[in-house]
Amino acid sequence: MVKNITIFTTNTCAYCKMVKQFLTNKGFSYDEVNLDNEPEKQKEAFELSGQLTVPITLITKSDDSKQVVVGYNLAQLVPAIS
Repeated sequence: MVKNITIFTTNTCAYCKMVKQFLTNKGFSYDEVNLDNEPEKQKEAFELSGQLTVPITLITKSDDSKQVVVGYNLAQLVPAIS
């Protein structure tokens, strides 16, 4: 079961909008960290994913295990929220 979802985004990222819409359609709420508005969080996003791209979706399960999904990757995102 999903405990928390955090999405690292930017203002111009089309895939970020797609991930947010997908999660909303599935009934999930999420916290958004917009890296354009909070550039100091870029290091945290990079440390989570090893990537300089967005979206970076961090899914925390009820057992506190974490999964990071980079990009609009439904093959990883769907099982992560199931």
